[in-house]
Amino acid sequence: MNKYFLTEEQENFRNKVRDFALTELAPHVSELDQNDRPFPAELMRKAAEIGLLGITMPKEYGGLGADTISQMIAIEELHRVSPGFAQCIQGHAGLASILLHLAGTDEQKKKWLIPAVKGENFCSFALTEKDAGSDSAAIQTTAVLDGDEWVLNGSKRWIANFNAGGFFVVAAKTDMQAKASRSISMFCVDASAPGLKLSEAYRKLGCRASPCGTLEFENCRIPRDCLIGEQNRGFPMMMQGIDIGRLGIAAAAIGIAQEAYTRSVAYAKQRVQFGKPICEQQVIAFYLAEMAMEIDIARTMLYRASRLRDMGMDYSSEAAAVKVFATEMGVRTAEKAIQIHGGNGYSEEYVVEMLWRDAKLMTLGEGTTEICKLVLSRQCLKGNYGE
Repeated sequence: MNKYFLTEEQENFRNKVRDFALTELAPHVSELDQNDRPFPAELMRKAAEIGLLGITMPKEYGGLGADTISQMIAIEELHRVSPGFAQCIQGHAGLASILLHLAGTDEQKKKWLIPAVKGENFCSFALTEKDAGSDSAAIQTTAVLDGDEWVLNGSKRWIANFNAGGFFVVAAKTDMQAKASRSISMFCVDASAPGLKLSEAYRKLGCRASPCGTLEFENCRIPRDCLIGEQNRGFPMMMQGIDIGRLGIAAAAIGIAQEAYTRSVAYAKQRVQFGKPICEQQVIAFYLAEMAMEIDIARTMLYRASRLRDMGMDYSSEAAAVKVFATEMGVRTAEKAIQIHGGNGYSEEYVVEMLWRDAKLMTLGEGTTEICKLVLSRQCLKGNYGE
């Protein structure tokens, strides 16, 4: 029995994903960690072949029908090797796919979801705007019904997989008078839709294999049946997907931290200073102990929250808590890894500098650390967490 009480099936799945990461991703890490590179479509299709684009999706949609812990295992293993590429999968198999699964019609699932799960088409979620990030209800992009078409106007920023040539699940206001949480609807928008323009890819600090850019909607027309779920009910629908997204970000941070720790242990054993390996210096040994301890705590929190989800229990507080702890821990661990490596850790020759750059993103996505603490504090005051 392993210490995290994983089943044999979950352990076998971990080995399968690890083999894919080491065989398919590892040879391309340096290439993937570059700005101004195209969307890694071929690698994404290879990931689809072993089910990584639809781990928890039902088998009827081409998914594996696996549990949440299996999904977290895959996210962790992929982020150990190439966080940037793993973020491409996160952007694709995250809220866009989840919302289609939760509220899409049978026809929408056939047209959009099944090809996405199979890697025949790529997608991402388009919510963030210039003045709407953490305050997602403040979006200004609009969708107005004109006959049998919706007409979209507005702009979206920091959209992952924006140049993949697939489709977007777009959040837009459809009631200009109602409260923000009652005025948003969700739409499938093909990347080739008339009136949709894409920017150049942003130059980013980290996770460079995952291209991000801006979408501009200028009288962009889409068919009426592209509305997902009920009109004006997109915000609560979106909130259903946020919690699983937070678990995924936590798993990503744990994967990055685990790789930083593993490489630090190996380096500390072979690096000799003052006549002995630096792992025998107490300060370095304590760094390693702190790293291992925090990774263990974060993973335990993550698996507990995942089990709550699979049991159909509320896990919103646990999702916010592990997202905060794991992502902040990921940054701390990656920074300690650089310190252990000394000057070598500052060089691109050693992977830990990339892990440090990539770790920071996790504190920002799916609700910043501050937003998650705000959410969690409200649950504490209601007695829903910490008692």
